Amino acid sequence: MLMAIKVVHTIVWTFFVACIVAIPIASCLGNQTAAGWFIGIVFLEVVVLLINRWHCPLTPMAARYTGDRRDNFDIYLPEWLARHNKLIFGVLYVAGIVFTVATWMLASG
Repeated sequence: MLMAIKVVHTIVWTFFVACIVAIPIASCLGNQTAAGWFIGIVFLEVVVLLINRWHCPLTPMAARYTGDRRDNFDIYLPEWLARHNKLIFGVLYVAGIVFTVATWMLASG
């Protein structure tokens, strides 16, 4: 069961990282609508994390199946990336939003 949770968690994580990476790409390509959708999708993830005290809801599920509490016990990521995940991708998310807003303002003004 732990392996299944880690696989699902890794797939979900990959989806949200892809959305974060897609924000400035869509904006660069002039597709502000797509960039807005990606921003909104990731924002929903942020709300879920806030509700769960900055933890993925899958983390407590995984914790039931192991005593391991390393930063990557619940996901297939290198430990350093799991440890700094929110900081790295939080900065990229905010930077993508800033870039999208700036691109939109330049295009409309």
